[in-house]
Amino acid sequence: MKKTGMAKSDAKKLMGQMVAPNAGFGNSAGITVDRREQRKLDQAAGLVPFAVKLNSDLVLQLQTRAKERDVDLNALVADLLAKGLAA
Repeated sequence: MKKTGMAKSDAKKLMGQMVAPNAGFGNSAGITVDRREQRKLDQAAGLVPFAVKLNSDLVLQLQTRAKERDVDLNALVADLLAKGLAA
């Protein structure tokens, strides 16, 4: 590889590190968990992935309601589903 190619490769690596979430100064408190560990934590909590395709308007309503209640979107959807199934 030529010297310019090496420089481009190094620049791409550097840019990838800068864009990475929770990387950089002041973000050391944010602990990141890799996907495998997150799956193990979810399984231990009894959570199962459940993919659904929804209308974009409905998703926006869910997101705004989650922000209003200051809860996670997953928790909101689980709560709404539980209430709907109970009725």
